[in-house]
Amino acid sequence: MNKNTLILLLLIVAKFALQYSLIGPGYELHRDEYLHLDQGNHLAWGYLSVPPVNSWWAWIIKMLGGSVFWVKFFPALFGALTIVVVWKIIAELKGNLFAQVLGATGVLFSVFLRVNMLFQPTSLEVVCWAMIYYFLIKYLNTEKVKWLYFGAIVFGIGFLNKYNIAFLFFGLISAILLTKQKKVFLQPHLYWAGILALLIISPNIVWQYNHNFPVIHHMKELSERQLVNVDRLDFLKAQVLFFIGSVIVIVAGFYALLFDKRFEKYRFFFWAYVMTIALFLFFKAKDYYAIGLYPVYIAFGSVFLGYLFEKGWKRFLQPVSILIPVILFVPLYYVAFPNKSPGYIVGHQEEYRKFGLLRWEDGKDHSLPQDFADMQGWRELAQKVDREYAQFPVSENTLVLCDNYGQAGAINYYTEKGIRAVSFSADYINWFDLGKKYTNLIRVKGSSEEGAELKETGPYFESSETVGLITNTFAREHGTTIFSFRKAKVDINEKIKKEIEHEKNEY
Repeated sequence: MNKNTLILLLLIVAKFALQYSLIGPGYELHRDEYLHLDQGNHLAWGYLSVPPVNSWWAWIIKMLGGSVFWVKFFPALFGALTIVVVWKIIAELKGNLFAQVLGATGVLFSVFLRVNMLFQPTSLEVVCWAMIYYFLIKYLNTEKVKWLYFGAIVFGIGFLNKYNIAFLFFGLISAILLTKQKKVFLQPHLYWAGILALLIISPNIVWQYNHNFPVIHHMKELSERQLVNVDRLDFLKAQVLFFIGSVIVIVAGFYALLFDKRFEKYRFFFWAYVMTIALFLFFKAKDYYAIGLYPVYIAFGSVFLGYLFEKGWKRFLQPVSILIPVILFVPLYYVAFPNKSPGYIVGHQEEYRKFGLLRWEDGKDHSLPQDFADMQGWRELAQKVDREYAQFPVSENTLVLCDNYGQAGAINYYTEKGIRAVSFSADYINWFDLGKKYTNLIRVKGSSEEGAELKETGPYFESSETVGLITNTFAREHGTTIFSFRKAKVDINEKIKKEIEHEKNEY
Protein backbone atom coordinates (compact mmCIF):
# COMPACT_ATOMS: atom_id res chain seq x y z
CA MET A 1 0.00 0.00 0.00
CA ASN A 2 1.51 3.31 -1.08
CA LYS A 3 1.50 6.50 0.97
CA ASN A 4 -1.31 8.15 -0.98
CA THR A 5 -3.68 5.23 -0.50
CA LEU A 6 -2.84 4.98 3.20
CA ILE A 7 -3.61 8.68 3.75
CA LEU A 8 -6.91 8.34 1.87
CA LEU A 9 -7.89 5.35 4.02
CA LEU A 10 -7.07 7.30 7.19
CA LEU A 11 -9.30 10.14 6.02
CA ILE A 12 -12.13 7.69 5.34
CA VAL A 13 -11.74 6.21 8.84
CA ALA A 14 -11.78 9.74 10.28
CA LYS A 15 -14.97 10.43 8.35
CA PHE A 16 -16.79 7.42 9.81
CA ALA A 17 -15.46 8.12 13.31
CA LEU A 18 -16.67 11.73 13.20
CA GLN A 19 -20.10 10.84 11.85
CA TYR A 20 -20.76 8.41 14.67
CA SER A 21 -19.62 10.91 17.30
CA LEU A 22 -21.73 13.89 16.25
CA ILE A 23 -25.06 12.88 17.77
CA GLY A 24 -25.43 12.89 21.55
CA PRO A 25 -27.19 10.07 23.40
CA GLY A 26 -30.16 12.31 24.19
CA TYR A 27 -31.24 12.45 20.55
CA GLU A 28 -33.24 10.01 18.44
CA LEU A 29 -33.65 9.70 14.69
CA HIS A 30 -34.91 12.70 12.75
CA ARG A 31 -38.54 13.13 11.67
CA ASP A 32 -37.65 12.72 7.98
CA GLU A 33 -35.59 9.60 8.61
CA TYR A 34 -38.64 7.73 9.88
CA LEU A 35 -40.49 8.41 6.63
CA HIS A 36 -37.55 7.35 4.48
CA LEU A 37 -37.11 4.17 6.50
CA ASP A 38 -40.80 3.34 6.21
CA GLN A 39 -40.59 3.70 2.44
CA GLY A 40 -38.40 0.60 2.54
CA ASN A 41 -41.51 -1.31 3.68
CA HIS A 42 -43.44 -0.10 0.61
CA LEU A 43 -41.09 -0.38 -2.36
CA ALA A 44 -42.30 1.45 -5.45
CA TRP A 45 -40.91 3.40 -8.42
CA GLY A 46 -41.83 6.67 -6.78
CA TYR A 47 -43.25 8.47 -3.76
CA LEU A 48 -45.13 11.69 -3.31
CA SER A 49 -42.08 13.75 -2.37
CA VAL A 50 -39.03 11.76 -3.52
CA PRO A 51 -37.94 9.26 -6.18
CA PRO A 52 -37.31 5.60 -5.22
CA VAL A 53 -33.56 5.08 -4.68
CA ASN A 54 -33.47 5.99 -1.00
CA SER A 55 -36.18 3.40 -0.32
CA TRP A 56 -33.85 0.74 -1.71
CA TRP A 57 -31.26 1.64 0.91
CA ALA A 58 -34.03 1.63 3.53
CA TRP A 59 -34.93 -1.90 2.49
CA ILE A 60 -31.28 -2.96 2.85
CA ILE A 61 -31.17 -1.37 6.32
CA LYS A 62 -34.29 -3.33 7.22
CA MET A 63 -32.63 -6.57 6.02
CA LEU A 64 -29.60 -5.73 8.19
CA GLY A 65 -31.79 -5.42 11.28
CA GLY A 66 -32.81 -1.77 11.11
CA SER A 67 -30.60 -0.60 13.98
CA VAL A 68 -29.49 3.01 14.34
CA PHE A 69 -25.95 1.89 13.45
CA TRP A 70 -27.05 0.90 9.96
CA VAL A 71 -29.33 3.92 9.58
CA LYS A 72 -26.28 6.12 10.11
CA PHE A 73 -23.87 3.90 8.16
CA PHE A 74 -25.07 4.66 4.65
CA PRO A 75 -24.99 8.47 4.89
CA ALA A 76 -21.49 8.15 6.34
CA LEU A 77 -20.55 5.82 3.48
CA PHE A 78 -21.76 8.30 0.87
CA GLY A 79 -19.81 11.02 2.66
CA ALA A 80 -16.68 8.88 2.50
CA LEU A 81 -17.30 8.24 -1.22
CA THR A 82 -17.50 12.01 -1.76
CA ILE A 83 -13.99 12.30 -0.33
CA VAL A 84 -12.81 9.51 -2.64
CA VAL A 85 -14.30 11.18 -5.73
CA VAL A 86 -12.66 14.51 -4.87
CA TRP A 87 -9.37 12.66 -4.38
CA LYS A 88 -9.80 11.12 -7.86
CA ILE A 89 -10.76 14.45 -9.47
CA ILE A 90 -7.59 16.05 -8.09
CA ALA A 91 -5.50 13.16 -9.40
CA GLU A 92 -7.13 13.56 -12.83
CA LEU A 93 -6.27 17.27 -12.77
CA LYS A 94 -2.63 16.32 -12.08
CA GLY A 95 -2.72 17.59 -8.53
CA ASN A 96 -0.04 16.47 -6.07
CA LEU A 97 -0.49 14.71 -2.72
CA PHE A 98 -0.75 18.02 -0.88
CA ALA A 99 -3.63 19.04 -3.16
CA GLN A 100 -5.39 15.74 -2.52
CA VAL A 101 -5.07 16.08 1.25
CA LEU A 102 -6.19 19.72 1.11
CA GLY A 103 -9.24 18.83 -0.98
CA ALA A 104 -10.18 15.84 1.15
CA THR A 105 -9.78 17.88 4.35
CA GLY A 106 -11.95 20.64 2.94
CA VAL A 107 -14.71 18.15 2.19
CA LEU A 108 -14.32 16.36 5.52
CA PHE A 109 -14.54 19.47 7.73
CA SER A 110 -17.56 21.07 6.15
CA VAL A 111 -21.34 21.00 6.03
CA PHE A 112 -21.10 17.43 4.76
CA LEU A 113 -20.63 16.26 8.33
CA ARG A 114 -24.10 17.59 9.04
CA VAL A 115 -25.60 16.33 5.78
CA ASN A 116 -24.16 12.85 6.27
CA MET A 117 -25.59 12.76 9.78
CA LEU A 118 -29.11 11.93 8.57
CA PHE A 119 -30.55 9.14 6.42
CA GLN A 120 -31.90 11.25 3.56
CA PRO A 121 -31.37 11.38 -0.23
CA THR A 122 -29.01 14.38 0.02
CA SER A 123 -25.92 12.34 0.93
CA LEU A 124 -26.12 10.21 -2.20
CA GLU A 125 -27.06 13.28 -4.23
CA VAL A 126 -23.75 14.95 -3.41
CA VAL A 127 -21.83 11.86 -4.54
CA CYS A 128 -23.76 11.80 -7.81
CA TRP A 129 -23.02 15.47 -8.53
CA ALA A 130 -19.31 14.95 -7.81
CA MET A 131 -19.15 11.80 -9.98
CA ILE A 132 -20.86 13.48 -12.94
CA TYR A 133 -18.33 16.31 -12.79
CA TYR A 134 -15.52 13.75 -12.51
CA PHE A 135 -16.70 11.79 -15.56
CA LEU A 136 -17.04 15.03 -17.53
CA ILE A 137 -13.44 15.93 -16.68
CA LYS A 138 -12.34 12.44 -17.71
CA TYR A 139 -14.11 12.85 -21.04
CA LEU A 140 -12.49 16.23 -21.67
CA ASN A 141 -9.06 14.75 -20.94
CA THR A 142 -9.42 11.52 -22.92
CA GLU A 143 -12.33 12.10 -25.34
CA LYS A 144 -13.35 8.51 -24.66
CA VAL A 145 -17.11 8.25 -25.04
CA LYS A 146 -17.42 5.71 -22.22
CA TRP A 147 -17.23 8.59 -19.74
CA LEU A 148 -20.34 10.13 -21.29
CA TYR A 149 -22.20 6.88 -20.70
CA PHE A 150 -20.91 6.59 -17.14
CA GLY A 151 -22.09 10.15 -16.54
CA ALA A 152 -25.51 9.30 -17.99
CA ILE A 153 -25.84 6.27 -15.70
CA VAL A 154 -24.96 8.33 -12.63
CA PHE A 155 -27.32 11.09 -13.71
CA GLY A 156 -30.10 8.51 -14.05
CA ILE A 157 -29.40 7.13 -10.59
CA GLY A 158 -29.13 10.66 -9.22
CA PHE A 159 -32.50 11.58 -10.73
CA LEU A 160 -34.06 8.48 -9.18
CA ASN A 161 -32.54 9.59 -5.89
CA LYS A 162 -33.50 13.29 -5.87
CA TYR A 163 -35.00 15.53 -8.54
CA ASN A 164 -32.70 18.34 -7.43
CA ILE A 165 -30.07 17.00 -9.83
CA ALA A 166 -32.01 18.73 -12.63
CA PHE A 167 -30.34 21.97 -11.48
CA LEU A 168 -26.94 20.43 -12.24
CA PHE A 169 -28.15 19.45 -15.71
CA PHE A 170 -29.49 22.87 -16.68
CA GLY A 171 -26.54 24.67 -15.11
CA LEU A 172 -24.05 22.56 -17.07
CA ILE A 173 -25.89 22.75 -20.38
CA SER A 174 -26.20 26.54 -20.28
CA ALA A 175 -22.54 26.94 -19.24
CA ILE A 176 -21.20 24.66 -21.97
CA LEU A 177 -23.16 26.59 -24.57
CA LEU A 178 -21.27 29.75 -23.51
CA THR A 179 -17.81 28.27 -24.15
CA LYS A 180 -15.90 26.51 -26.88
CA GLN A 181 -16.66 23.19 -25.18
CA LYS A 182 -20.05 23.41 -26.88
CA LYS A 183 -18.50 21.21 -29.57
CA VAL A 184 -19.48 18.30 -27.32
CA PHE A 185 -23.01 18.74 -28.68
CA LEU A 186 -21.67 17.51 -32.05
CA GLN A 187 -20.77 14.19 -30.42
CA PRO A 188 -23.47 11.59 -31.36
CA HIS A 189 -22.67 9.49 -28.30
CA LEU A 190 -23.82 12.38 -26.09
CA TYR A 191 -27.35 11.82 -27.34
CA TRP A 192 -27.15 8.05 -27.00
CA ALA A 193 -25.98 8.65 -23.45
CA GLY A 194 -28.99 10.92 -22.98
CA ILE A 195 -31.29 8.15 -24.20
CA LEU A 196 -29.65 5.78 -21.70
CA ALA A 197 -30.33 8.26 -18.90
CA LEU A 198 -33.97 8.54 -20.02
CA LEU A 199 -34.34 4.76 -19.97
CA ILE A 200 -33.02 4.66 -16.40
CA ILE A 201 -35.39 7.32 -15.14
CA SER A 202 -38.39 6.20 -17.21
CA PRO A 203 -39.93 3.91 -14.53
CA ASN A 204 -40.24 6.90 -12.23
CA ILE A 205 -41.66 9.08 -15.01
CA VAL A 206 -44.29 6.38 -15.69
CA TRP A 207 -45.05 6.21 -11.97
CA GLN A 208 -45.45 9.99 -11.83
CA TYR A 209 -47.77 9.88 -14.84
CA ASN A 210 -49.89 7.11 -13.32
CA HIS A 211 -50.22 9.11 -10.09
CA ASN A 212 -50.98 12.47 -11.77
CA PHE A 213 -47.47 13.85 -11.19
CA PRO A 214 -47.60 14.37 -7.42
CA VAL A 215 -44.12 15.93 -7.57
CA ILE A 216 -45.76 19.06 -9.04
CA HIS A 217 -48.15 19.31 -6.10
CA HIS A 218 -45.28 18.68 -3.68
CA MET A 219 -43.19 21.48 -5.21
CA LYS A 220 -46.17 23.84 -5.12
CA GLU A 221 -46.81 23.01 -1.48
CA LEU A 222 -43.10 23.37 -0.66
CA SER A 223 -43.02 26.75 -2.36
CA GLU A 224 -46.08 28.04 -0.53
CA ARG A 225 -45.19 26.77 2.95
CA GLN A 226 -41.40 26.80 3.15
CA LEU A 227 -39.61 28.40 0.20
CA VAL A 228 -41.70 31.54 0.63
CA ASN A 229 -39.70 32.15 3.83
CA VAL A 230 -36.34 31.77 2.08
CA ASP A 231 -34.25 34.94 2.01
CA ARG A 232 -31.90 35.06 -0.98
CA LEU A 233 -29.22 36.94 0.95
CA ASP A 234 -29.37 34.29 3.69
CA PHE A 235 -29.00 31.66 0.95
CA LEU A 236 -25.74 33.25 -0.18
CA LYS A 237 -24.47 33.68 3.38
CA ALA A 238 -25.12 30.00 4.02
CA GLN A 239 -22.94 29.01 1.07
CA VAL A 240 -20.00 30.64 2.84
CA LEU A 241 -20.82 29.15 6.23
CA PHE A 242 -21.24 25.66 4.80
CA PHE A 243 -17.62 25.62 3.64
CA ILE A 244 -16.14 28.23 5.94
CA GLY A 245 -12.84 26.36 6.17
CA SER A 246 -12.49 26.02 2.40
CA VAL A 247 -13.65 29.44 1.19
CA ILE A 248 -10.09 30.35 0.16
CA VAL A 249 -9.74 27.04 -1.69
CA ILE A 250 -13.05 27.50 -3.53
CA VAL A 251 -12.18 31.10 -4.48
CA ALA A 252 -8.79 29.85 -5.68
CA GLY A 253 -10.64 27.35 -7.85
CA PHE A 254 -12.76 30.10 -9.39
CA TYR A 255 -9.64 32.18 -10.04
CA ALA A 256 -7.86 29.25 -11.69
CA LEU A 257 -10.84 28.51 -13.93
CA LEU A 258 -11.03 32.13 -15.08
CA PHE A 259 -7.37 33.13 -15.40
CA ASP A 260 -4.98 30.14 -15.31
CA LYS A 261 -4.29 28.69 -18.79
CA ARG A 262 -3.71 25.25 -17.28
CA PHE A 263 -7.44 25.19 -16.47
CA GLU A 264 -8.65 26.84 -19.68
CA LYS A 265 -10.53 23.83 -21.06
CA TYR A 266 -12.43 23.53 -17.77
CA ARG A 267 -13.48 27.20 -17.79
CA PHE A 268 -17.12 26.37 -18.37
CA PHE A 269 -17.17 24.94 -14.82
CA PHE A 270 -17.03 28.50 -13.51
CA TRP A 271 -20.04 29.46 -15.60
CA ALA A 272 -21.78 26.26 -14.54
CA TYR A 273 -21.50 27.43 -10.96
CA VAL A 274 -22.85 30.88 -11.83
CA MET A 275 -25.76 29.46 -13.80
CA THR A 276 -26.69 26.84 -11.21
CA ILE A 277 -26.58 29.28 -8.30
CA ALA A 278 -28.66 31.72 -10.35
CA LEU A 279 -31.29 29.02 -10.86
CA PHE A 280 -31.36 28.25 -7.15
CA LEU A 281 -31.74 31.94 -6.33
CA PHE A 282 -34.48 32.41 -8.91
CA PHE A 283 -36.55 29.56 -7.46
CA LYS A 284 -35.76 30.62 -3.86
CA ALA A 285 -34.35 27.19 -3.11
CA LYS A 286 -33.26 26.10 0.35
CA ASP A 287 -29.61 26.87 1.00
CA TYR A 288 -28.49 23.24 1.28
CA TYR A 289 -29.84 22.38 -2.19
CA ALA A 290 -26.62 23.79 -3.68
CA ILE A 291 -24.05 21.89 -1.65
CA GLY A 292 -23.50 19.26 -4.35
CA LEU A 293 -21.78 21.97 -6.39
CA TYR A 294 -18.80 22.45 -4.13
CA PRO A 295 -16.67 19.27 -4.09
CA VAL A 296 -15.46 19.81 -7.66
CA TYR A 297 -14.55 23.47 -6.97
CA ILE A 298 -12.69 22.44 -3.84
CA ALA A 299 -10.80 20.05 -6.12
CA PHE A 300 -9.96 22.77 -8.66
CA GLY A 301 -8.83 25.13 -5.91
CA SER A 302 -6.72 22.48 -4.23
CA VAL A 303 -4.87 21.70 -7.47
CA PHE A 304 -4.24 25.39 -8.11
CA LEU A 305 -2.90 25.96 -4.58
CA GLY A 306 -0.82 22.83 -5.00
CA TYR A 307 0.90 24.52 -7.94
CA LEU A 308 1.14 27.83 -6.07
CA PHE A 309 2.65 26.40 -2.88
CA GLU A 310 4.95 23.92 -4.61
CA LYS A 311 8.29 25.72 -4.33
CA GLY A 312 10.32 27.99 -2.08
CA TRP A 313 9.01 29.61 1.08
CA LYS A 314 5.43 29.04 -0.06
CA ARG A 315 5.79 25.37 0.79
CA PHE A 316 5.40 26.39 4.43
CA LEU A 317 1.85 27.44 3.56
CA GLN A 318 0.90 23.84 2.80
CA PRO A 319 0.39 22.68 6.40
CA VAL A 320 -1.24 26.01 7.27
CA SER A 321 -3.79 25.71 4.46
CA ILE A 322 -4.62 22.15 5.55
CA LEU A 323 -5.11 23.26 9.16
CA ILE A 324 -7.41 26.16 8.27
CA PRO A 325 -10.48 23.97 7.55
CA VAL A 326 -9.92 22.16 10.82
CA ILE A 327 -9.45 25.31 12.92
CA LEU A 328 -12.38 27.20 11.41
CA PHE A 329 -14.60 24.18 11.74
CA VAL A 330 -14.11 23.90 15.50
CA PRO A 331 -16.57 26.72 16.44
CA LEU A 332 -19.22 25.12 14.21
CA TYR A 333 -18.62 21.72 15.77
CA TYR A 334 -20.02 23.00 19.05
CA VAL A 335 -23.22 24.48 17.62
CA ALA A 336 -24.05 22.84 14.28
CA PHE A 337 -24.49 19.30 15.57
CA PRO A 338 -26.71 17.71 18.23
CA ASN A 339 -23.78 16.87 20.46
CA LYS A 340 -24.94 19.19 23.25
CA SER A 341 -27.94 18.44 25.41
CA PRO A 342 -31.16 20.37 24.75
CA GLY A 343 -30.80 21.93 28.21
CA TYR A 344 -27.36 23.26 27.32
CA ILE A 345 -28.66 24.78 24.08
CA VAL A 346 -31.55 26.50 25.86
CA GLY A 347 -29.05 27.97 28.30
CA HIS A 348 -26.73 29.24 25.54
CA GLN A 349 -29.18 30.66 23.01
CA GLU A 350 -26.96 33.44 21.69
CA GLU A 351 -24.25 30.99 20.57
CA TYR A 352 -26.79 29.37 18.25
CA ARG A 353 -28.73 32.48 17.28
CA LYS A 354 -25.72 34.26 15.78
CA PHE A 355 -25.36 31.42 13.26
CA GLY A 356 -29.07 31.53 12.46
CA LEU A 357 -29.53 28.00 13.75
CA LEU A 358 -32.60 28.77 15.85
CA ARG A 359 -34.66 29.93 12.86
CA TRP A 360 -37.17 27.35 11.67
CA GLU A 361 -38.96 26.97 8.35
CA ASP A 362 -41.72 29.22 9.68
CA GLY A 363 -39.22 32.10 9.66
CA LYS A 364 -39.24 32.42 13.48
CA ASP A 365 -36.61 31.73 16.15
CA HIS A 366 -37.21 28.86 18.61
CA SER A 367 -35.37 27.50 21.64
CA LEU A 368 -33.74 24.60 19.72
CA PRO A 369 -32.59 24.26 16.11
CA GLN A 370 -35.44 22.72 14.13
CA ASP A 371 -33.50 19.58 13.20
CA PHE A 372 -32.62 19.00 16.86
CA ALA A 373 -36.24 19.44 17.98
CA ASP A 374 -37.17 16.96 15.26
CA MET A 375 -34.98 14.37 17.02
CA GLN A 376 -36.88 14.43 20.30
CA GLY A 377 -39.95 12.71 21.73
CA TRP A 378 -40.45 9.95 19.18
CA ARG A 379 -39.70 6.96 21.38
CA GLU A 380 -41.98 8.39 24.05
CA LEU A 381 -44.78 8.64 21.48
CA ALA A 382 -44.29 5.08 20.26
CA GLN A 383 -44.22 3.64 23.77
CA LYS A 384 -47.45 5.38 24.75
CA VAL A 385 -49.21 4.29 21.57
CA ASP A 386 -47.95 0.73 22.10
CA ARG A 387 -49.33 0.76 25.63
CA GLU A 388 -52.78 1.81 24.46
CA TYR A 389 -52.74 -0.52 21.45
CA ALA A 390 -52.18 -3.46 23.78
CA GLN A 391 -55.44 -2.66 25.60
CA PHE A 392 -57.58 -3.58 22.61
CA PRO A 393 -58.67 -7.24 22.55
CA VAL A 394 -58.57 -7.48 18.74
CA SER A 395 -55.71 -5.21 17.74
CA GLU A 396 -56.13 -6.05 14.03
CA ASN A 397 -59.34 -4.01 14.10
CA THR A 398 -57.58 -0.96 15.54
CA LEU A 399 -56.43 1.85 13.28
CA VAL A 400 -53.59 4.09 14.44
CA LEU A 401 -54.09 7.39 12.62
CA CYS A 402 -51.51 10.19 12.93
CA ASP A 403 -51.41 13.84 11.98
CA ASN A 404 -48.08 13.70 10.14
CA TYR A 405 -45.52 11.35 8.64
CA GLY A 406 -43.04 11.83 11.49
CA GLN A 407 -45.50 10.49 14.04
CA ALA A 408 -46.50 7.53 11.86
CA GLY A 409 -42.94 6.67 10.88
CA ALA A 410 -41.62 6.86 14.45
CA ILE A 411 -44.39 4.62 15.76
CA ASN A 412 -43.71 2.08 13.01
CA TYR A 413 -39.97 2.17 13.71
CA TYR A 414 -40.09 1.79 17.49
CA THR A 415 -43.25 -0.26 17.95
CA GLU A 416 -43.03 -3.58 19.75
CA LYS A 417 -46.64 -4.44 18.93
CA GLY A 418 -46.37 -4.65 15.15
CA ILE A 419 -48.34 -1.44 14.61
CA ARG A 420 -48.57 -0.03 11.10
CA ALA A 421 -49.57 3.55 11.81
CA VAL A 422 -50.77 5.70 8.93
CA SER A 423 -51.53 9.32 8.18
CA PHE A 424 -53.15 11.39 5.47
CA SER A 425 -49.84 13.19 5.03
CA ALA A 426 -46.99 12.27 2.66
CA ASP A 427 -46.82 8.71 1.32
CA TYR A 428 -48.86 7.24 4.15
CA ILE A 429 -52.00 8.20 2.28
CA ASN A 430 -51.20 5.28 -0.08
CA TRP A 431 -50.43 2.82 2.71
CA PHE A 432 -53.81 2.34 4.39
CA ASP A 433 -54.76 -1.33 4.70
CA LEU A 434 -58.43 -1.13 3.80
CA GLY A 435 -58.69 -4.89 3.72
CA LYS A 436 -59.21 -4.75 7.49
CA LYS A 437 -62.51 -3.84 9.10
CA TYR A 438 -61.65 -1.17 11.65
CA THR A 439 -63.82 -0.75 14.74
CA ASN A 440 -61.37 1.05 17.06
CA LEU A 441 -59.21 4.12 16.57
CA ILE A 442 -56.07 5.46 18.21
CA ARG A 443 -55.71 9.05 17.08
CA VAL A 444 -52.38 10.84 17.37
CA LYS A 445 -52.97 14.54 16.98
CA GLY A 446 -50.69 17.54 17.13
CA SER A 447 -50.90 19.98 20.01
CA SER A 448 -54.47 21.32 20.17
CA GLU A 449 -57.38 21.69 22.53
CA GLU A 450 -58.11 18.30 23.99
CA GLY A 451 -61.85 18.79 24.04
CA ALA A 452 -62.03 19.66 20.35
CA GLU A 453 -60.93 16.21 19.16
CA LEU A 454 -63.13 14.39 21.65
CA LYS A 455 -66.08 16.54 20.62
CA GLU A 456 -65.42 16.06 16.90
CA THR A 457 -64.66 12.34 16.77
CA GLY A 458 -66.13 11.02 20.00
CA PRO A 459 -69.79 10.87 18.79
CA TYR A 460 -68.84 8.23 16.21
CA PHE A 461 -67.73 5.79 18.94
CA GLU A 462 -69.26 4.27 22.05
CA SER A 463 -66.40 5.50 24.24
CA SER A 464 -63.56 7.98 23.90
CA GLU A 465 -60.78 9.31 26.11
CA THR A 466 -57.39 10.99 26.17
CA VAL A 467 -54.72 8.42 27.00
CA GLY A 468 -51.44 10.30 26.74
CA LEU A 469 -49.40 13.15 25.33
CA ILE A 470 -45.79 14.02 24.54
CA THR A 471 -44.30 15.63 27.63
CA ASN A 472 -40.80 16.25 26.25
CA THR A 473 -40.65 20.04 26.19
CA PHE A 474 -37.69 20.01 23.80
CA ALA A 475 -39.58 18.07 21.14
CA ARG A 476 -41.20 19.77 18.19
CA GLU A 477 -44.04 17.34 18.90
CA HIS A 478 -44.40 18.58 22.48
CA GLY A 479 -48.07 18.47 23.39
CA THR A 480 -49.00 15.94 20.73
CA THR A 481 -51.94 14.05 22.21
CA ILE A 482 -53.03 10.41 21.96
CA PHE A 483 -56.76 9.71 21.91
CA SER A 484 -58.48 6.35 22.16
CA PHE A 485 -61.85 5.66 20.53
CA ARG A 486 -63.59 2.31 20.98
CA LYS A 487 -66.41 0.46 19.20
CA ALA A 488 -67.31 2.56 16.18
CA LYS A 489 -70.94 3.39 15.55
CA VAL A 490 -70.23 4.10 11.88
CA ASP A 491 -68.23 2.48 9.09
CA ILE A 492 -64.70 3.80 9.69
CA ASN A 493 -63.44 2.32 6.43
CA GLU A 494 -65.90 4.34 4.39
CA LYS A 495 -64.88 7.55 6.12
CA ILE A 496 -61.22 6.74 5.45
CA LYS A 497 -61.91 6.10 1.76
CA LYS A 498 -63.66 9.44 1.41
CA GLU A 499 -60.84 11.30 3.13
CA ILE A 500 -58.22 9.56 0.98
CA GLU A 501 -60.18 10.45 -2.15
CA HIS A 502 -60.44 14.06 -1.01
CA GLU A 503 -56.71 14.32 -0.25
CA LYS A 504 -55.71 12.73 -3.56
CA ASN A 505 -57.96 15.12 -5.45
CA GLU A 506 -55.81 17.89 -3.97
CA TYR A 507 -52.92 16.46 -5.96
